[in-house]
Amino acid sequence: MKNILSCILTCFVFFSCKKDDVSNSIDNLNSHIKYFGFTIIDTHWDDPTDSELKTNYADEIHTFSNLADILVINPTDNIIQRTETFSALDLKPILHLSELFFQVIDSNSPSGSNYDLRPNYEERWNTFKNTNQAILNTNYIGAFYIGEEPTWNGISFAELNQVTLLLKTDFPSVPIMIIEAYPSLDQLQIPELIDWVGFDRYFIKNPNEDSEFQQNWQTLKSKLTSPSQKIMIVMDSHYLDWAHGNFGNINLLEMDIVANNYYQLAQSDEKVIGILGYFWPSGFDFPNSVGARNMPENIKENYSRIGKEITNKQ
Repeated sequence: MKNILSCILTCFVFFSCKKDDVSNSIDNLNSHIKYFGFTIIDTHWDDPTDSELKTNYADEIHTFSNLADILVINPTDNIIQRTETFSALDLKPILHLSELFFQVIDSNSPSGSNYDLRPNYEERWNTFKNTNQAILNTNYIGAFYIGEEPTWNGISFAELNQVTLLLKTDFPSVPIMIIEAYPSLDQLQIPELIDWVGFDRYFIKNPNEDSEFQQNWQTLKSKLTSPSQKIMIVMDSHYLDWAHGNFGNINLLEMDIVANNYYQLAQSDEKVIGILGYFWPSGFDFPNSVGARNMPENIKENYSRIGKEITNKQ
């Protein structure tokens, strides 16, 4: 009996040690990755595939995420309660601020929507800042997101830099993020005071092995203008039959593999500070798009696993 008990205890200790080794290995791989989350979380989007009226999905992702987005449209938008809702769930928002600063003037840009800096952008910012002063600090805010796909949408470096300087003057500790469209990476110029940069390119099963994605990745890194700048990975977490299936040769049931590949990319480069899944609810961009919230259960569980490993949420 003593020999049997000794054997059981030995096995218990062995497997406990192996579990600790795996945990420590993951921690080491993820030590530079600070954030995980999803987009279209609080952006006034109601998923058309369910029967409820819902535009805030923070309660669905908070157990495995620490970052999500809030859309700001008007200078008078009061987002204090929305931000406090995030905070109560241990989430920090990325604030979409582009509408405060930029407006469409014509179609003369690569995207077909050419944005210019608003003449009254400082006045609009000051109105928003004064309305939401209570939460505009790093205790509540994850990042300011400005100039969505700026070069693709005709925003000049000078305009982007003006907004960056304004935000850093008022809130020097809050990170500023830009995400560029991959076709415009060659023309992208990044202001030195930008903290987080990334690009979006979808319908790729393995970004680690795809030559075009890797070329985009190296181009982005070559555009960094400060040693402190970090990369925010935009993970493909939605699905379109005609795009992912026909173009990317990806089956819906393989989206967990796609997520694992983006995770591996993040682990492989110490410049990466986080992963943002695009997107959570369905029906966005295209009516038949499947968002992460409506993926098969095993794929959602995989998102949760990755998020918990990064955020250390239990």
